[in-house]
Amino acid sequence: MLELFILGYCIYFLVNFYTSFMQIGFVQKAKKLKPVILSLDKYKTAGEYSVEKERINLVSSLYEFALFFVWIGFGLSALDSLITTQSLWLKAILFVDAFIIINWILTLPFDLYSTFKLDKKYGFSNMTPALYIKDTLKTGFLFLVFGSTVIAGISLIIEYFPAWWIWGFVFIFAVIILINMLYPVIRDKMFDKFEPLKDKELETKINALLEQVGFKSSGVFSVDASKRDNRLNAYFGGLGSTKRVVLFDTLVEKLTHNELLAVLGHELGHFKNGDILKNIGIMGVVMFVFFAIFGNLSDELFLALKLNNEPYAIIVVFMMFSPILSFFLMPLISAISRHNEYAADEFGSNLQSKQDLITALLKLANENKSFPLSHPLYIFFHYSHPPLIERLKELGYKEDETSNVEALKSEFKEEQ
Repeated sequence: MLELFILGYCIYFLVNFYTSFMQIGFVQKAKKLKPVILSLDKYKTAGEYSVEKERINLVSSLYEFALFFVWIGFGLSALDSLITTQSLWLKAILFVDAFIIINWILTLPFDLYSTFKLDKKYGFSNMTPALYIKDTLKTGFLFLVFGSTVIAGISLIIEYFPAWWIWGFVFIFAVIILINMLYPVIRDKMFDKFEPLKDKELETKINALLEQVGFKSSGVFSVDASKRDNRLNAYFGGLGSTKRVVLFDTLVEKLTHNELLAVLGHELGHFKNGDILKNIGIMGVVMFVFFAIFGNLSDELFLALKLNNEPYAIIVVFMMFSPILSFFLMPLISAISRHNEYAADEFGSNLQSKQDLITALLKLANENKSFPLSHPLYIFFHYSHPPLIERLKELGYKEDETSNVEALKSEFKEEQ
């Protein structure tokens, strides 16, 4: 059985590596064309950023591929020999925590490079070493306290329930819902500074928009995201009574009132179309399938890994191999998501205006240096949102250089 899992991981790695490789080639050619959507300077800069980011992804993929074989070859059994406690739930906490921490340390250089080198080079990151350390310590504290509690809970379920995978699914699904409810509260208390909007005219307009759609929230807040990053964003956070509208201070600064309302109208489209509940449902189905698979593994797999079929081993095997299943399910899930994005765009544009949403999307693309073109295969596996140029076309935006885009797509199809 281990051979089957290794084969799946190899296919996952090769597809991921190949799509990144094709994306680099595609963008390298695309950025030599006349600019699409972006200004000339930002078009070239966005293309260069996209290429550098994918090159890092190629290197990190190779590194993680090698790390995977280190773990299954001798790493897991070596870690197992170091943790000798007889308590199954305590061993699960110690083993899984150690596994996660070691992986985090080994992959830390990539995160540091992206944050302090790449993102600073392209004007995104405002992160300081002091803030990075502070964020890391807070995240580590949350992981050790709440993460360890969840590990203890699932290990006890595995230990005491014969059909543990059913109850394990219920437990983890409930934890995920709870995390979504508490997320904005945790961000507010430990990481970001949430403040009521200073622009009272904008707040009045947003509240009128929410009332028009029937979206009840606990407030509209601005968050000091610029202390870490210059990208523009907004989100609806929380569930139930914790729901709130959160606007990045960068977004409030760069967009007009009407543009901002159009962006929020798009997000409200997801609410009105029931996309949030649909996504929770899809996530629940996928998780249930995962638990059914990993809850019925044979002892042969664990023997091959030189581990006992116990909670600590089951949890780590789940963590190592579930990304493979997720990756191959993503094209279907992403296709559904892209369809929902078009519908949300339509709702948002009708709620405000198509022109406001178009100009907002154009500003977001320029400020976030989002390269507007991608290889079709890369889109198939990685894009949960439609390419920006396709979204703008649906909204009626006329792009003079679409013929260049279509020619580029045809060229790559011929090469394949």
